[in-house]
Amino acid sequence: MLSRDLKNGLPAEVKMETSYIQNGETHQHSFEEKGRVVYMNNSYYIRFEETHEEATVPVTVKINPDGVVNLIRNGERAMRLTFNSDRHTETNYATPAGIIPLQVLTDDLRVSYYDRPFSGRVYIDYKLHANGQKLGEYQIRLRFTT
Repeated sequence: MLSRDLKNGLPAEVKMETSYIQNGETHQHSFEEKGRVVYMNNSYYIRFEETHEEATVPVTVKINPDGVVNLIRNGERAMRLTFNSDRHTETNYATPAGIIPLQVLTDDLRVSYYDRPFSGRVYIDYKLHANGQKLGEYQIRLRFTT
C-alpha cells in the first residue's frame, strides 16, 4: 500500500457520488474526474476537481491514519468537513452571504484499500446541523483507482 510512487503522487480515476435529503427532497450528484493520490505525513490525500456548469471546484479528501476523514472544498463556498465516528465535529461553512457554523454528526464511516492497482473506497453517512436544527442527511461514496 505504501510506496515511493504514492509519496510522489499517482494519477487516479476518481468517482464520487453524493446524495442528500433536505426538506423532504432527495438530491443526487455524481462526478467522475481525473485526480491524484498522494501519501504524505502518514495520510492519503485524494485530490481532484469537481466540474460544475458554472465553475470548477478543487476538492481534497484526506484520510488520516486514525480513520478520521476530512473533505476540503475550495471556491466561492469553501468548506472543511471532518468525519469522525467517535465524536461530533464542528466547522464553518463560508458562503458569499457570510460564515455559517455547522455541526457534523457522522453515522457511518468506512475506508478500505486494495492492491494491484492501488485503489480505495470511502463511505460516509452523516447529518449536518446549524443552530441546533438538522439541515439534512448526507451520503458520500468515493472510489479511486491509480
